[in-house]
Amino acid sequence: MLKNKEIRKLCMYSVLISVIGITILWIIDWKAGIVAIAMVFLLLSCFFLFTRKRYQDISKLAYYLASVYSGQPTMDIRDNVEGELSILKNDIYKVTLTLSEQSTLLKKDKQYLADTLSNISHQLKTPLASMFVMADLLNNPSLPKDKREEFLGKIINQLKRIEWLVTSLLKLSKIDVQSVIFKKESVSVKKMINKALEPLLVPMELKNQELSFSCKEDLFVYGDENWTVEAILNVIKNGIEHTPVGGRLAISCEETPLYTQIVIADSGEGISPEDAPHIFERFYKGKNAGADSIGIGLAMSKTILQSQNADVFMESQIGVGTAFKIKFYKQMI
Repeated sequence: MLKNKEIRKLCMYSVLISVIGITILWIIDWKAGIVAIAMVFLLLSCFFLFTRKRYQDISKLAYYLASVYSGQPTMDIRDNVEGELSILKNDIYKVTLTLSEQSTLLKKDKQYLADTLSNISHQLKTPLASMFVMADLLNNPSLPKDKREEFLGKIINQLKRIEWLVTSLLKLSKIDVQSVIFKKESVSVKKMINKALEPLLVPMELKNQELSFSCKEDLFVYGDENWTVEAILNVIKNGIEHTPVGGRLAISCEETPLYTQIVIADSGEGISPEDAPHIFERFYKGKNAGADSIGIGLAMSKTILQSQNADVFMESQIGVGTAFKIKFYKQMI
């Protein structure tokens, strides 16, 4: 405590003033001088004890900050006692708690980034390795024409898969960093579904799948038409991929006081209870996922919809089918 230069000065001035005061009182009356000595002693003792207590509290704060800096869990040092030191304790606690939460979020972000890079690497390695093998085989001049055409077709398919993956990841990254400005305009639900269905009609025809579509003309929602169409397309595409040849897809719309809903139901094999909680996670592939599945389409749909006051939910029954419900929530005034 006495190592503090300011404290030493304060003690020196206090002792000097006390000595002068006691001397004057002693000259006037020695009894008054004795009382003054006792009072000064008590005052200096109280000052010393009070100052030592404050130094102990400050030392505890220094130890607390050192503990937080070393990575130990944040301790609750707040108190409800009036005073500057209590205010300082509360402010330090708030700052350290905020820093601790930010540190935890940064660690999660780093782990998420590492997992994402690992998944991307895995998704790219497989088609690249396949293309290298086929490209090497194409160098063989004695390769039959039909095989050459087959390998070229497979290489083109793998390149399309890589292009879709890269494009999807770029879109997701833009949404994650909030660089996408979603339009807020009134768009027809039926029009969006028709636009989403347009590139999927051929795959459905090839699988001889039956489509039923029921939606009123006067249903409108607020959102970005192009982004929302992509979200709906990914959900329908998922249903087509998991519905067998000759299966059925049913798309219907309804409006409630709280939301406008699109239901996309298929007659596929259904989603197992183990896979159900994870189907909207990026790069997650369930037990029934196809060989070419990347596991990013549904994750993108959910991200796009949640960025526009909407969401997508899933209900499934093994052997019966799966229904995805896209809900556009109405703004309550």
